[in-house]
This record gives sequence, C-alpha cells and structure tokens, in this order.
Amino acid sequence: MKKEDFNYYLPEELIAQHPVENREESRLMVIDKDTGDIEDKYFKDIISYLEPGDCLVLNDTRVIPARLFGHREGKDESIEILLLRRIDKTKWETLVRPGKKVRPGGKNIIFGDGELSAKVLDISEDGTRIIEFEYDGIFEEILDKLGEMPLPPYIKEKLEDRERYQTVYSKNNGSAAAPTAGLHFTEELLKQIEMKGVNIAYITLHVGLGTFRPVKEEDIEDHHMHSEYFEVSEEAAMVINDSKKNGGRIISVGTTSTRTLESIGTSEGYIVPKSGWTNIFIYPGYEFKVVDCLITNFHLPESTLIMLVSALVGREKILEAYNLAVKKRYRFFSFGDAMFIKGGGKEWL
Repeated sequence: MKKEDFNYYLPEELIAQHPVENREESRLMVIDKDTGDIEDKYFKDIISYLEPGDCLVLNDTRVIPARLFGHREGKDESIEILLLRRIDKTKWETLVRPGKKVRPGGKNIIFGDGELSAKVLDISEDGTRIIEFEYDGIFEEILDKLGEMPLPPYIKEKLEDRERYQTVYSKNNGSAAAPTAGLHFTEELLKQIEMKGVNIAYITLHVGLGTFRPVKEEDIEDHHMHSEYFEVSEEAAMVINDSKKNGGRIISVGTTSTRTLESIGTSEGYIVPKSGWTNIFIYPGYEFKVVDCLITNFHLPESTLIMLVSALVGREKILEAYNLAVKKRYRFFSFGDAMFIKGGGKEWL
C-alpha cells in the first residue's frame, strides 16, 4: 500500500489556527463503520451516541512547555531547542535549530538570565541531540517559566491561553504535543457522560513529535514508527476489561489511546496493566483487538494518523468522509473539528 493512497486535497484556510471558544461546540462528523452512514453534529451531541456500560478511554498526558529559546555563550544568535524525550533527571533527547552551530564539545547554551544552561553530549543518526541541562532548583518550574508551548508547525497564530492546548483532564507531564481528540471535552460534558452510566478509564501516553513526522517511504510498510512511553494502571485495565466483559464498547479517545490499547491488548481482547514504550504502526489490514469505536480529529494527508483511522473504517470510506468534510468546511487538525467512528462492539471471547 502506497502513502499516496492516503492523500487528499485540503485548502489551507481550513487548517484551524485557534480553538473554538467553547470546546464542546466544535463540529462532529459521525461515521457508522457498519453501514457507512455519515451525520453532521456538534461535539456536545457525542453523549447521544454513548450507551450505559460503554467505556470511554482518555489519555491524561499533559503537554510541557517544551520549546526553549537561548543563545550560545558569548554569541547573540538565537538557538531553539525542542524537548522530545526525557532520558534521566538532567538529560533529554531534543531537536535543535540551527543544528549545525550546536555540536558536542561546543559552547554552552544559555537560557533566560542564566538560570538554565545546556551542553550537547551526542548527535543521533536521525539528527536529534542528547542534551544535558544544568540548573539550580526544580527543572519543571524553570521550564514553566522559560518554555513555550510546542504548537504544531501548521499553526501560525500565537496561543494566548496555554490551557487551550491541554485537555481538561490532563494530569501527567511529558508530552511534546497534545492528544487533540480530547480537547473537545469539557468537565461538564464528562460529568454528563458519567451520569449516563458510561465508564471512564484514564491511561497515559506521552505524545512525541514523531506524530507529525511525514511518512517518507513510498511503501507504507517500510515506515518505522517513533516510540512513545505509556502507562496503563491496574485500575484502568479493570474498568476496560469489566466494560468489555459486560458487553460495553471500548471507545478510544484519540489515536494515542488507540495505539496504547492495541499495544497491550491480548489476542482475546483483554487489557494487561503495563508501562513501557510502543512503536506500533496501525494501517489498513490491521485487526483491532480492543478498540471498537474512535473519537478523533481530522489528520494530515499521508500521515500515520489517517492510516490508523483508515484501518478502522476503511481507506475509501475515510477519504470519502474527508472530501465531504472539505466540502462542508469542517476545520482540520489540532484545533479543528472532530470525527466519531461508531459501531457495535465485538463479542467478548
């Protein structure tokens, strides 16, 4: 299967530059994966598609202000560092711009008034740099003061309120990008969903910037996914497994939740409590073990994310839906509108 099989035309003006004022007022395209029917709704209508006993699985990761701007010691030019993955207390895997000027053994990089500095230890094959930070105090507090939100490159406008790039249930710091399908939920909507008898399970997957890296190989099976860290507690596994056993559907909120569940799901559909790294790549032909339904946003052409949703509902149906969304002027990508892929659950084995 070729990456061009997942291409579609998107006018630039449909790329959302800011979130809607009220999270749950974004639009919602509903696709029935069993019948192929498509409906146009608003996100607040999602509750009408959820049934008592279903299980909503949310990724509670929290985006860190992972973009830092500094300068080399004794130099004036700006150096941008993007934190990708924490290795230990002081070391991070990063992206650096301009990379050519920042090499192992070179001058230290200074941030702010010198309360944070860094040196490059190594350069990986893919161009990322291992950096060691030096500071006094608590790193998270310094980062919160000096760092900026790492918005995707297709968002050109400045974000005034950092919390709009966080889900209302975000809890565990560690992501370089938001699990954007969850941005549509409000605390009130979640309470209404719980009152309806829908179970809610919280898992964690720290989203890396590999999410936005394009598929370069023409044959998608040659693409290697980035690794991301996840945690699924015993409590979350119990909620998910009990819901499934009792006939409820597992409704994954976002591709990150989906990748986590499918990484640890057994062939019988059970969830095993676990933490670790996943680089699972889901594309058409994949047999889902755990996930029945998916709440997601509209994704970039030829991305691994559109390949994942195509695996659940079919490539042709997804492209039909995307072309219809363009025609109906839906808003795309991180701050854009949502899609709900619904259907019946699988029989518990």
